[in-house]
Amino acid sequence: MSAHPNVSQPPLAGDELLAGLTDAMIALHQHYHHRAPVTAKSVLLGRDLLACVLGGVHSDVERTIIELQQTTIVQETRSTFQNAMQHKFIAAVERLSGRDVLAFISNHHVGPDLEIELFVLKPRAPLEG
Repeated sequence: MSAHPNVSQPPLAGDELLAGLTDAMIALHQHYHHRAPVTAKSVLLGRDLLACVLGGVHSDVERTIIELQQTTIVQETRSTFQNAMQHKFIAAVERLSGRDVLAFISNHHVGPDLEIELFVLKPRAPLEG
């Protein structure tokens, strides 16, 4: 495990980590999009891949643009935002898990209205279990 100087709590694991990740992704969405997603769920796939799926993420403005058949604008705007803000998403996961994030992959889908945040975690040293 890496030393994360900002860690003020012990790393979370299991269901606590998944709940913490879900809450963090909802909070970031709420802060930057000014609304919470309708649904959110996090899962751990294997030992090193965290995924959070958010549903009902589009704002009224985005839905209007989508209805006007301009989905590319929404997709490009969201992708640009995710690239610019990835450090905040990664920092949240590293703080909660106590592990480094090797890769962050974010994508969204227009129909259905979904967003997925994937975090590939650095494998734990053998003694860390």
